[in-house]
Amino acid sequence: MIKSVLVANRGEIACRVFRTCRELGIATVAVFSDADAGALHVREADTAVRLPGATSAETYLRGDLVVAAALASGADAVHPGYGFLSENAGFARAVTGAGLTWIGPPPEAIEAMASKTRAKQLMGLAPLNLADVTEDDLPLLVKASAGGGGRGMRVVRQLDDLDAQLRAARAEALGAFGDGDVFVEPYIEGGRHVEVQILADAHGTVWVLGTRDCSLQRRHQKVIEEAPAPGIGSEQAGELHALALRAAKATDYRGAGTVEFLVADGRVHFLEMNTRLQVEHPVTEAVFGVDLVALQLRVAEGHALPPTPPEPRGHAIEARLYAEDPAVGWAPGTGTVHQLAVDGVRFDRGYAAGDTVSVHYDPLLAKAVAHAPTRAEAARKLARALERARIHGPVTNRDLLVRSLRHPDFAEGTDGTDGGRARLDTGFYDRNMAELTEPPPGAHHAALAAALADAAARAGRFGGGWRNVASQPQVKRYGEHEVRYRTTRHGLEADGHPGVRLITAEPQCVRLEIDVVVREFGVRRYGDTVYVDTASGCHTLVAHPRFTDPGDLVAPGSLLAPMPGVVVRVADGIEEGCRVRAGQPLLWLEAMKMEHRITAPASGTLTALHAAPGRQVEVGALLAVVVSEAEEA
Repeated sequence: MIKSVLVANRGEIACRVFRTCRELGIATVAVFSDADAGALHVREADTAVRLPGATSAETYLRGDLVVAAALASGADAVHPGYGFLSENAGFARAVTGAGLTWIGPPPEAIEAMASKTRAKQLMGLAPLNLADVTEDDLPLLVKASAGGGGRGMRVVRQLDDLDAQLRAARAEALGAFGDGDVFVEPYIEGGRHVEVQILADAHGTVWVLGTRDCSLQRRHQKVIEEAPAPGIGSEQAGELHALALRAAKATDYRGAGTVEFLVADGRVHFLEMNTRLQVEHPVTEAVFGVDLVALQLRVAEGHALPPTPPEPRGHAIEARLYAEDPAVGWAPGTGTVHQLAVDGVRFDRGYAAGDTVSVHYDPLLAKAVAHAPTRAEAARKLARALERARIHGPVTNRDLLVRSLRHPDFAEGTDGTDGGRARLDTGFYDRNMAELTEPPPGAHHAALAAALADAAARAGRFGGGWRNVASQPQVKRYGEHEVRYRTTRHGLEADGHPGVRLITAEPQCVRLEIDVVVREFGVRRYGDTVYVDTASGCHTLVAHPRFTDPGDLVAPGSLLAPMPGVVVRVADGIEEGCRVRAGQPLLWLEAMKMEHRITAPASGTLTALHAAPGRQVEVGALLAVVVSEAEEA
């Protein structure tokens, strides 16, 4: 029997595996990079082993160091999690070669399926030959042969862009998975991303655990997943199950795996097989009432699965909470997590209050999962839990998740169509992103509450701002919101806030009566950043100082680094003094294993360029300055 498991991973998946191990009485071992020395997964493990270095290539992608860590710690088994080395056959062999138990499929199955190109050949398919690609094949999708998570993936709509996109995809895939091999295939627009969970033992039993829909994606990265996939009829579900079973049988598969498909125009297209546990595995666990990690451990110990899996029950939806900022093109965020709590649903997290989100790794903070008798009930439950969550720290995609779950097209699922097109497909965000990212209502009331809480904190209680002279209001600025109010013997008088009456104001809680409805505002301040939690979500405000330091002023047209990272390349022909057009790519930053394009904010002249390939920059660093044509005139 397995007595001690080392998880060759980090973040929420390491914490998730540890949870099951604790329930089974199995000791746990974490590995950590220097950047992760104080991380949650390190604190939750019984034992932790340092991997010297900060980047993935120096640490989590070094199979030799991970195996040495397992031996040094006394672990007798290794769980790979997902990403990093989870689909690396060489690593699986190194684990078993060291006398350790590998909690995953046989290396031969990994070799057969972990490479998407070989997997397609095994299923009787083949990727396009790059030498034969023509305009008639457009649009194309460039994909990394190894790994997942949307990394190394690019859509090509013009043949002239293919070489550049291939180079970018190879670089990103190499940094994320240690494998720069990529391939191209036709890009099918308007399809649904549907997958099938399988679980196999060494005794010939293969479970097919239903379908999942992962169509809500942004930049080919899954955002919301659910089980079962809505709108899939019994006949098509049978076809999906049969193909997944065929993939498992073809590779003599053992352990947990996922077979992914694109469903479009009534047809099923095989995409790939992931020879590991998926990020979205909790929705399958909820619907079938199983613990997939516990089953992985039993299979690795040689136990047989029951002949058939449990019957499915209800519907489950998962939302991925990322540290990313829509105001700067969804750039990944970094910084201190002050609060991270979601109540009423399953919450698998990789961070806790006080932890720091670094630039080195994926920006996934946590996953929230709701299970209910029906899809509508699960969506309602999850949306409300996220809306009421206390998330203070780096900017997240929480508002996007809540609005997506409540969007009419999501509620419709795939039973309704618009001109023959499914409402729930991989183009959901392309069609709806503008309305999903509109500024939340009520920000002016939140700013007023923040100002009143600040006054209460300064006075020890509210009232410190009371004045006899009504013509001299208190003034406080939060971002674009200017708050002007007076506290007189007759109560609160706030400019632009008719119908608002103050009930109570304390440093962390303000209650206002707004148009006869009493509303409560929870207020927390960390430095200049203020978080105002309400019944309908959270508002993040930045308090302006009363007096601005001239050194903090930024020249018009300045391009600042939206996140810490490394400049990976500067566009051809870009140099000081050159002419640029609005939206033209100038340079690329790499952060959290993904590349981020920096573009010209306006047409004009590039008057300064402070970026060079290989340069490490911090958030807010000046990269370049573009003087617009209007300024030149």
